[in-house]
Formats: sequence, C-alpha cells, structure tokens
Amino acid sequence: MKKITLITTIVIGLLTQTFAGEISGKISFEGKTPRMKKLKLEADPICVSNNEVPPTSEWLIVDESGGVKNIIVSVKEGLSGSHNPPSEKVVLDQQGCVYRPHVLAVMAGQVVDILNNDGIMHNVHALPKINREFNKAMPKFKKKITTQFEKSEKPFKIKCDVHPWMIAYIGVFDHPYFAVTGDDGTYSISGLSSGEYVIEAWHERLGIQTATVTVSDGATNADFTFKKPSKKK
Repeated sequence: MKKITLITTIVIGLLTQTFAGEISGKISFEGKTPRMKKLKLEADPICVSNNEVPPTSEWLIVDESGGVKNIIVSVKEGLSGSHNPPSEKVVLDQQGCVYRPHVLAVMAGQVVDILNNDGIMHNVHALPKINREFNKAMPKFKKKITTQFEKSEKPFKIKCDVHPWMIAYIGVFDHPYFAVTGDDGTYSISGLSSGEYVIEAWHERLGIQTATVTVSDGATNADFTFKKPSKKK
C-alpha cells in the first residue's frame, strides 16, 4: 500500500511539473523618451533635505535598452478556480516625499503596510472606485498604517494631499498571476496550467495592451511595445 501511495504521489508531482507553465517577456518603449521633470519639493524643506538627489517624475521610466518599468502585466482571461491571498505583506513606503514603489500589485485581501519614514506629516488618500476609498493622516510619529483591498479592481491612484506630487498606483487582483515590470522592463508570471490565456499590460499613461498566448510546459514569451500617445487636438 505504501509503494502504491508513493508511486501515486510521484506521478501527481510529475504531472504538476509538466503542466506548470510560465509567461515571460519584455515591455519596450518605441520612440524618443520624454524627459522626466524634477519634482518641485521646495514647498517642504524637509522633503528637500531627505533626498540626496532631487527626484523626478516617474510616469515613464525607460532604461538604455528601451525597457519600461512599472507596467502591470496580468492574466485577464483563461483562469479557473478561486485563489486565497498570500500571507506575505506588501509594503508601500514614503521616502523623501515619494511613494516607493511607484506602482504595485496585490491580491484582494492581501495585507498592505504603508510606511512613513520621512518623519513629517503625510496623508494617504486612496481613490478606488470599487473598494472603499480612504484618506488617512500619518503624522511624523505614525510610522505605519495597515490596510486591505477586498475586491479586485483595475489600477487606481493613491496620493498625498499634503504633498500633491506624491502619486502611486495599485492594482488589485483575485488571483496571483500578475507581475510589475522591473528596471529593465521584464516580467514573469509562473505557475500556470497549460491552456490559452489573455494577458493584459497596463501603464498609467501609455494605456493598455492585450495579447492571447498559449501556455504549455516551460516558458511562453509575450513581449509588448508601447508608444507615446499622440497629443489631443
């Protein structure tokens, strides 16, 4: 009986490995990269002193090879079943009067710790449309607030009403199959069963692109190229 159980366990493990796939790729920017302007921190001298190098706007960060940072890539269609949020917490920090990271993604119900390491007054104003909006003051003595977003929702803005240049975006998902592109514009979404999926790449200003991919065992590549939107007439 023990041998049969052991063999069954091995077979199940092999099947799981066989049908565990990955979608990975790179998000690139085509065209001349706009120059990011320096943030105007002079209204708060502490914000200035908390930065060794003056920070710039982060709405478009492109590396030397054209890779775009801060794009959320997620599976939009093709999933089945329900998924529990992970026990790991996600951290949104306030450093030098700038949100770090600028873009993040979480599962619905996942714990989010919002930190204040600046030692000054901030207030965290989340602006979702589906989840509950909140506006919480963080005096210099309040180093952390903890929150959760209970429903999946497209990326929405979080801002500081005290320092209007402080902006971040957060996307909430009912599954764990998402990623935020790194400094070089690459991403990876693992643990997918074989099948066809629609994936979506979201950027705060460049818009949304989708692609249909077929996943088998191993890695499936899906790249995207974004362009600067034309000026409105």
